[in-house]
Amino acid sequence: MKTKILAPSLLSADFANLQGAIEKIKNNNGSAVHIDVMDGHFVPEITYGQPVIRSIRKLTDLPFDVHLMVEKPELHVESFIKAGADWITFHYEATAHSHRIIQLIHEAGKKAGIAICPGTPLSLLDELLEIADIILVMTVNPGWGGQKLIPACVEKVSELNRIRKEKGYNYLISVDGGINSRTVQSVLDAGTDIVVSGSSFFNDDLQWKVEK
Repeated sequence: MKTKILAPSLLSADFANLQGAIEKIKNNNGSAVHIDVMDGHFVPEITYGQPVIRSIRKLTDLPFDVHLMVEKPELHVESFIKAGADWITFHYEATAHSHRIIQLIHEAGKKAGIAICPGTPLSLLDELLEIADIILVMTVNPGWGGQKLIPACVEKVSELNRIRKEKGYNYLISVDGGINSRTVQSVLDAGTDIVVSGSSFFNDDLQWKVEK
């Protein structure tokens, strides 16, 4: 069995105590810090940006898994890399330049991920699977924490796992949305490598030990 990555999302942390949240991630089997960046356009909420990431970068050496839920992510990739991002995942739906964005991220020596919303067919990623490092399957509609997982989205994980084996691709499969102690096994069984959990992790519901 491959080692799995638990990447708790700071979206559900206490924003007044991000240092404490990062300590909790480090002390509870977290292998990365998932940082949801929202612009108020691609999704309704606005969270935080480059200054916050620069401020918390010094608190940990865990990888920063920056999820750009923003329109025209190509305008922001460079600044988030400079702020401390290690992995950058952008949404297919937010840009016409997915291939070029992946190239930009790779040229900076970082891992490139591409995310899809529940209503986006997996087939639209056919030309990108070979070059992406991470495919993020949103199992809720992005924008808020605490939502229930959409079961049909787990089928996309199974299909990504099948394609990866068939084609010999190397991307990791990430899942974000509605992951808790009742749903985590289903996404792991489907082939997920990176589990993103916010509300359940910070509310101590997700009892999942990562194989180190």
